[in-house]
Amino acid sequence: MLREEPLVQALVLAGGEGTRLRPLTLTTPKPVLPLAGRPFLSFMLDWLHGHGVEEAILSLGFLSDAAHAVLGDIQSGMRLRYVHEDEPLGTAGPVRLAAEEGILADRFLVLNGDVLTDMDLTAELEQHERSGAAGTRALIEVDDVTSYGVVPTDEQGEVLEFREKSPGPAPTNRINAGAYVLERSVADLIPAGRAVSFEREIFPQMVGNGLYGWHADGYWIDIGTPERYLEATGDLLAGRVASTLPERDETGSLVYDGSLTNGAHIGPHAVVGPHCNVGPDAAIERSVLYDRVVVGSDAVIRDSIIGAGARVGSGVWMQDAVIGDGAVIADGTRLEPGVRVEPGATAPDPGAGVS
Repeated sequence: MLREEPLVQALVLAGGEGTRLRPLTLTTPKPVLPLAGRPFLSFMLDWLHGHGVEEAILSLGFLSDAAHAVLGDIQSGMRLRYVHEDEPLGTAGPVRLAAEEGILADRFLVLNGDVLTDMDLTAELEQHERSGAAGTRALIEVDDVTSYGVVPTDEQGEVLEFREKSPGPAPTNRINAGAYVLERSVADLIPAGRAVSFEREIFPQMVGNGLYGWHADGYWIDIGTPERYLEATGDLLAGRVASTLPERDETGSLVYDGSLTNGAHIGPHAVVGPHCNVGPDAAIERSVLYDRVVVGSDAVIRDSIIGAGARVGSGVWMQDAVIGDGAVIADGTRLEPGVRVEPGATAPDPGAGVS
């Protein structure tokens, strides 16, 4: 169900360096890494606009100018504004920064900028209004909570406590989904001029003072690692989460305009970006090629991500690899599973940034 009246404003936390996605994020800021051929954050902005958001504030840090250049000032039918973190400000510091710059609305959404989801934000806002909450957190069910803190609530949805990762059975399998509805008064709780965490500093002091959880359903994934990035790509290609991507081929793959793939085996669930050249009898499976990638004949690329302008030689074999922009993989190279090649490096040269 979509909201008839717009939510007006959302603040997207997109200032992280994306260290777990290196070497890709050494040259491209994580918010605009290509996901199925589009800047990742464009999927989140489409989702927000579908729930009536008219204005999004993007909090950027590392490579912020590059992200601004890609996204511009209008995206997905909404106005974009920016706050720039000179130093990392955590999850709550950017909210205080936006308040100090005079651009924060009386009620606003805060979203983690590395999540792909189709949660019903309109339903979250409606619960927030009904409960008279100061803050409402989306909570999503996961099968395995060992990597997350959990958030138990009472029957009315009021948050009871924050249970950080700990051994033994958890009281709930609902975790923080990184989508909050907050009143402007919450910004006053955030200390100025330093990194501040909602999860560790602000929300704990709000327990018993108007902090609620909203039980979310639907698709949700954090794309912060190469494995989850590829999982999200596959889910988009398979239509498990709604998008405006072009129609996929019979293998569930996308080959963008200007790419040459004659004689190559593309798919299943592969993305070949614009102006790539894939040689005959090369196989691209469950992998992503950014733009202008050249792949030689008989190469095999599985479950891997290849950065823009990289060159993969003939007869190369790789699996679970991440290749930086402009890197070169020599003919006949067999890369060990899990290898990372730095931007502009050459493999198998042991001194050229291969890890």
